[in-house]
Amino acid sequence: MTIRLYDTSARQIRDFAPLQPGCVSIYLCGATVQAAPHIGHIRSGLNFDIMRRWFEYRGYDVTFIRNVTDIDDKIIWKAEQQNRPWWSIGYENERAFTDGYTALGCLPPTYEPRATGHVTEMVEMMRGLIERGHAYEADGSVYFDVRSWPSYLELSRQDLDEMRQPTEEGITGKRDPRDFAMWKAAKPGEPDWETPWGRGRPGWHLECSAMAHKYLGSAFDIHGGGLDLIFPHHENEIAQAKAYGDDFAQYWVHNAWVTMSGEKMSKSLGNSVLVSEMVKQWRPIVLRYYLGTPHYRSTIEYSEEALREAESAFARIEGFVQRVVEMTGHVVEPSPEVPLAFAEAMDDDLGVPQALAVVHTTVRQGNSALAADDKEAAVARLAEVRAMLGVLGLDPLDEHWAGESDRGEDLHGVVDTLVRMVLDQREAARSRKDWATADAIRDQLKQSGLVIEDGPQGPRWTLGSR
Repeated sequence: MTIRLYDTSARQIRDFAPLQPGCVSIYLCGATVQAAPHIGHIRSGLNFDIMRRWFEYRGYDVTFIRNVTDIDDKIIWKAEQQNRPWWSIGYENERAFTDGYTALGCLPPTYEPRATGHVTEMVEMMRGLIERGHAYEADGSVYFDVRSWPSYLELSRQDLDEMRQPTEEGITGKRDPRDFAMWKAAKPGEPDWETPWGRGRPGWHLECSAMAHKYLGSAFDIHGGGLDLIFPHHENEIAQAKAYGDDFAQYWVHNAWVTMSGEKMSKSLGNSVLVSEMVKQWRPIVLRYYLGTPHYRSTIEYSEEALREAESAFARIEGFVQRVVEMTGHVVEPSPEVPLAFAEAMDDDLGVPQALAVVHTTVRQGNSALAADDKEAAVARLAEVRAMLGVLGLDPLDEHWAGESDRGEDLHGVVDTLVRMVLDQREAARSRKDWATADAIRDQLKQSGLVIEDGPQGPRWTLGSR
């Protein structure tokens, strides 16, 4: 058994070999909490949640760090616009991110550090970089000297001399326009912290280098994040950490975007779809299926039609699960192992689409067993399906989703009684061979949003897709 991952730094799929046998350390760039999350933000957390689950299934002890960037230019700007404390903006949106991760079934991280809680570690890293000649102070700010680090830009594979020189308003004292700020000198009305170089606040890139060092040490296995973070954020993280003396991440794994009309979903473009609104329109488990089942390196083009297709596909899985539970009268426990084809797909760079095909094939086999009244085979297939869905975080019988399928659970008993009365009329029509009446009743129920399925145990109803 060898797990393989696409390493952005190598531009190829590599066999995964952990630094410490039996253990996996993962650092994921988490939320920058200037606004509530859209589904593009949550996709990253969800993709790495599946990665974590698969490592754990394979027997690894996983340490998973997902940071919170709770201070940056946009948070300060929003605080000014709304006449609120900067920290209240950050905390409100941090809670919105947590709610979003939880709603979609993401396991909590091992640690979730906030940037503002690690200024001491940032100062220590800056001091070391200045002493080594890789950083310098100017007008109360501290900059990283990119020309002092020859391997700068190896991750994004750019040429420093051909890079467009950035212009940053209010930034003074740079030796080279491409040097990036590790620490920004205090400005009136902005939050600041004391350092040996004066009061100020941290730069975005420094935060992650310092927090990864604190929680995972000088070397760790996997650094993750969205494709848009490769440059400048991850490139600058690498430069700081390695110039400081850390080996840093051994693998770089990046997830693709959720797009709308071909553009990256972004708050600045005004095309974001907030998680808090989406979970009102769609069951969270369906959203997880929609966002988590494409390959993590594949772009997802958002559309309601695609969501409806995901809803229908998951309904087929869920319907099989419910039918077997109804047949047995008890919950069937997951198999201790997933099918071999599923495991092979997951080992190959987290091939969730191929793994999901195994799930659907097993569901079809289970439905065939139900139709043949082969209870033993149906139960065996359900045990396999539950094992696979558990890895993907999509097991409808998992306690996290208990009650999640509620679309009016309080009324379910009432609706069931009424539908049963109509189904009894249909069965009476069928028994007297009045097929036209029986079909008309079925069609009327379908128009009402109900799907009727005839099985060995008699007819059953489910809510259809919207």
